[in-house]
Amino acid sequence: MRIRIVDAFTDRPFTGNPAGVLLLDHDTFPEDTWLQSVALEVNHAETAFAHRLPEGGDADWALRWFTPGAEVAMCGHATLATAHVLRTTGAHTGPVRFATLSGVLIATPHEDGSLTLDFPTAPLTPVEVPDGVAEALGAEPLTTFDTGPNTGDLLIEVADEKTVRGLTPDHKALARYSERGIIATARAEDPARGYDFVSRCFFPNIGIDEDPVTGSAHTALAPYWSERLGRPGLTGLQASPRSGLVRTELRGDRTLLTGHAVTVIEGELLA
Repeated sequence: MRIRIVDAFTDRPFTGNPAGVLLLDHDTFPEDTWLQSVALEVNHAETAFAHRLPEGGDADWALRWFTPGAEVAMCGHATLATAHVLRTTGAHTGPVRFATLSGVLIATPHEDGSLTLDFPTAPLTPVEVPDGVAEALGAEPLTTFDTGPNTGDLLIEVADEKTVRGLTPDHKALARYSERGIIATARAEDPARGYDFVSRCFFPNIGIDEDPVTGSAHTALAPYWSERLGRPGLTGLQASPRSGLVRTELRGDRTLLTGHAVTVIEGELLA
């Protein structure tokens, strides 16, 4: 079968977040051990596996995501990458509905080549700053929130954009503070640069020290910053070395995430 590497939340190769994408030829998923082995071989933050569903149901394609070490309940960039492959190969036209562990997620294509994902908004619960997290992160938290079961992160606002960009955390120490990892964020220093807030995401518990651009994290960042900045529509910059932009729009219990994607590698999986 064909396997593709797609850079998501970017319109330029070798930036954004790379994801493996496999459109399966059969109508069920193979054994989990095979799926996990392929994800380990691809060795990107996520590898997405999708197969077509019968017509007339609630969804068009079934979709699962695996890191090199585990299956995850939600992934934004690999969903964007899969929708991009479906569109560019002609396997699906128009909006596509994915059946996932996080319910039915919809991806809608636009004429400019971008795609909008419709994801559940993360429920934010304020929590006390855990002992030791400041030392592990390398910055003093201003506020700390649990992001709920779909993502399982700790959202931490720090002093400013410079602090976010300069973080050099102790990844092993960070692993004890949440199910998946830590989202560090701050308001943009200069919104005239085209983004309203910055973030970096550290996920040592699923084998990813730093994720390049994390769509699922923006289901928590969108409600957090929309409340503080007083606008439902915002743009977030994930300030990883690869970097990428995510346009967000808060719609109550749903969050829209918009970005581009570009296929950089296409080949044949022989195993």
